[in-house]
Amino acid sequence: MAEIDKVLKLTGSEVLQTEVRVLYKLLYVLNNSFRGNKTFKGLQQVKQCVSRLEKMNLEVSLKELKELCPPRVQRQLGIKTGECEVPSQPMLEWLCLKVLGATQLMCCTLNRCSRAFILSKQQMKWEEFLILNIVISSMLSRLWVMFRGVLCCLSTLYQALLEILKDVAKAQPMPFLTNFSLPADVALFLDPSDALLLTKQSAHDPEVKQQRKKMPSVLVKNQRQTKKVKEDLGIAVDRGSVADTDMKPFLKIFNNFPKDKSLQLKRQKAERKQKFIKQLRKATTFTDMESCLTKMIQWCRSQRMKKERCLLTFLHLKCKRMKGLETAGYKIHKRFNNLRKEAYWAFSPQGSVPKSCRSSAAMLGNVRLRTPFHLLRGQMKSSAVRCGMKTKWMKKRRKRTEILESGLPGDNQRNRKTNEQTLHTKENDDIDDIFASFGL
Repeated sequence: MAEIDKVLKLTGSEVLQTEVRVLYKLLYVLNNSFRGNKTFKGLQQVKQCVSRLEKMNLEVSLKELKELCPPRVQRQLGIKTGECEVPSQPMLEWLCLKVLGATQLMCCTLNRCSRAFILSKQQMKWEEFLILNIVISSMLSRLWVMFRGVLCCLSTLYQALLEILKDVAKAQPMPFLTNFSLPADVALFLDPSDALLLTKQSAHDPEVKQQRKKMPSVLVKNQRQTKKVKEDLGIAVDRGSVADTDMKPFLKIFNNFPKDKSLQLKRQKAERKQKFIKQLRKATTFTDMESCLTKMIQWCRSQRMKKERCLLTFLHLKCKRMKGLETAGYKIHKRFNNLRKEAYWAFSPQGSVPKSCRSSAAMLGNVRLRTPFHLLRGQMKSSAVRCGMKTKWMKKRRKRTEILESGLPGDNQRNRKTNEQTLHTKENDDIDDIFASFGL
């Protein structure tokens, strides 16, 4: 209930709603004059992501879950009696799926905001539409911070939902998701680059150290520039501080969020891999190996390990075929050991590739050696066709000469024979030249 209240407070805050309204108004005003502008297209992409988040109706589903949860009085009575009405397993699983989709969309909006911010920064360097780009960059930076805070709140809410889901599944099991297994953490569901948004950068990171080393030189350059140039940036306007329009709740989330979460995820991933490898070692038959490979493929699909998943599916098909041979009574112990080695390599592809796991692209080496011969054969075919066309033309010419010279005296007939002999020798010379061009 506390995590739901946090998410609803951030999504319904006045700061976030005003920034979204500013985004919509900017796009409405700049629709005609900035159609071909790249920053305008980036803002349109941000708006598209925000509209998709609104169409999800995540707030409505969270409020429904809040209504289904028992209030304090019922909870106290439930502790005494040992019974209490809670949301069902299908409801919780469906909401977990919705939270995962919302986190994916949040990561997409953050990426779009950063891309549009970079484009507006480039235009500011080129001194184009300075006031407009200042407004856009400030708006995008605030939206980025707010959406990141919502993303962190959704990740903690997902973990709380998983804890309740385990207890409900034990009390009254009604599984709704059969073909999909929910990940243990949101970071496992997201891309590695997006999962870094859920971590808080520590001061010992090498990137932060490099940035700190560069900061003094940048400050010195800025001080020199300020001495030379004096610009009038206007006067600050006091709009009056409102309690609701405060960004402190968004920033508190980052302070309370744990550090170095990526290391924990890497450790969990390595431990899970070791468990699968132990199961492969314990397997004695192809049936055991098939069940183990199916689990590994499902886990790789949840972790988005495309290469490993493709290799394991290929080995899974091979294991099914060997299983049929094993049931038929054939002795295939050597193939079982080879398949186990191939599964080890496919789960962590490093080193030399086994023969069965080689892709079709790697096996094209022998085919490429044959391509020159195929080209030569094609050239020979084309030349033979040309020669055939030439012989047909020569036959037609002979017939015409015979028809014309059929009624001529003996001297003309002798000349005709000599001409035919010369033509025949020319044909032979042409064919010899064609074969000589190919080195034959």
